[in-house]
Amino acid sequence: MRIAVDAHAIGRHLTGNEVYVRSLLREYSTLEPESEFIAYISEPGAERLVPRRFTTERVASDPYVRLSWDLSRRLAIDKPDLIHVQYTAPLINQTPVVVTVHDVSFIEHPEYFTALRRAQLRFNVARTVKLADRIITVSEFSRDAILRAYPVPREKVRVIPNAVSSEFKVVSRGRATQATYERFGIEAPFIFSVGDLQPRKNHIGLITAFTALAAAHPELNHHLVIAGQNTWFTPKVRAAAQASGVAPRIHFTGFVSDADLVRLYNACDCFVFPSFYEGFGLPILEAMACGRAVACSNTSAMPEVAEGAGLLFDPRNPASIARAMADILLDAELRQRIESRGLHRAAHFNWRRSALATLEVYREVIAGGAVLTIPAPLADLAPAVGDTLRSLRNR
Repeated sequence: MRIAVDAHAIGRHLTGNEVYVRSLLREYSTLEPESEFIAYISEPGAERLVPRRFTTERVASDPYVRLSWDLSRRLAIDKPDLIHVQYTAPLINQTPVVVTVHDVSFIEHPEYFTALRRAQLRFNVARTVKLADRIITVSEFSRDAILRAYPVPREKVRVIPNAVSSEFKVVSRGRATQATYERFGIEAPFIFSVGDLQPRKNHIGLITAFTALAAAHPELNHHLVIAGQNTWFTPKVRAAAQASGVAPRIHFTGFVSDADLVRLYNACDCFVFPSFYEGFGLPILEAMACGRAVACSNTSAMPEVAEGAGLLFDPRNPASIARAMADILLDAELRQRIESRGLHRAAHFNWRRSALATLEVYREVIAGGAVLTIPAPLADLAPAVGDTLRSLRNR
């Protein structure tokens, strides 16, 4: 097989999208030694994060250029058997497409997106889903949501779950705590949460819950540590922390490397994931693999991922979040039971199995021999998409 992968997310700190493509490529390097892989990258130095035997080709980081010209040009030159993309295929294309759609939050919760971003996603994902030979998604929840949103046959949508990279594991609690102090200056016991500072991740609700926890249980001297990339919503989250009355106990680390993330997971007393909506919720599994008790939202795909190994709460009710945190921190037996269940749950997910299942999808598409194209020339499409594609510049 000759497989092209849109890997522009690599090196751009795009969290879940970057973890996904990097993890698959890493597994492909050993699982499929006889096939040829071409990774289309955008960031300088991203080639160092791609397996050495794979070909890398540079495409524009500007999404307007990448989608309207660069990817189409590269595909015409490289002539792969298929291209695997996340969410969006190039505008002009004669190569079979496998698309991964992690979720359709832009349809089910448009309030989390700007008007331009929402319009861009609606147009491009609908276009890509229509032309794709196969659609991969990461949970049963997301498959059901995709089928509600788009008129595609159920058998066209395959569920292949995300997994936990091997670096997420239990390490010495003492060394992790010391490293966290040296790196971030956090010495007190702490509750940990991960997620870019955007409305969907519900950091303001978490801060409200933490404030209530501190007031109800003065015997707990825990701090709250939030790791995640800054966004346009960051000032509102930080303002909520400043107004909380416990601001000195709330810490923002910004984006952290995987190595720091492993230490933070291992050093915390519990992990809390209060997101309103997730197509999967990878941090839940990462925390479990590091041996931490997890409390997470009871919405979207998160109960499916946690499946009895985490304590669920209502993310729209800060009192429910506070109660879950208190239960874990005050009940050592409960905490240990959740930690043990979490370790077993995380072990069910494996990137090698996910890569094997994805390779099987590739084989199906190539064996089918169907080539789906976009019949309209770019000139016909440009009036409808020019403005919304330009809104992708910060993606």
